Amino acid sequence: MKLSDDVYDKNSNKLIASLIGVFCGIAIAYLASHNLDAAYIFFGILIGSAMSLKIDGIPHLITFTVFWVFFIIWNFGGAYLAGFSLITLAICTMAAFIDEIGNDNSKIYEKSNFLKTFFDYRFTMKIIILILALLGLYQSFTGFSIPYIEFLNIWTFVYFLFFEIFYVLAEFVFNRHFSNNGL
Repeated sequence: MKLSDDVYDKNSNKLIASLIGVFCGIAIAYLASHNLDAAYIFFGILIGSAMSLKIDGIPHLITFTVFWVFFIIWNFGGAYLAGFSLITLAICTMAAFIDEIGNDNSKIYEKSNFLKTFFDYRFTMKIIILILALLGLYQSFTGFSIPYIEFLNIWTFVYFLFFEIFYVLAEFVFNRHFSNNGL
């Protein structure tokens, strides 16, 4: 995701960004098609990005479209989404929306270094996923539940942290090796 974004935003290479975006769209569609926790997260990110108008280029639209096409193909009939919580999706979507509104927002960045770091690294989504995962862990021990809200598996938070680490690593690698070098 990050490589596609940077290749498009920093190097203005629509073709390579679009090709990376196709791969990204297929990969996240696969994950969302096979794991409900991943579906909450990736649907939330896609919808939150769209709501904040951050899907703002051809490569973004291609990634968005490829995701939906493959997700629909792999879930034809919709049985997989039985029990899908729209409230959990709304929670993840709002977290992604808040992160996208705050990210690269000069009005917020000039207020404090804390807010700049918070939104640069999109901590709203991390905090929400941690809370949902901790509630899921608590639920596994006690049976605790809140009507219409599905909690996440604690491993989902660990996997999401790896996703985020690789997102930051991709930015580092891009800036070091590919920024304005033809990619």
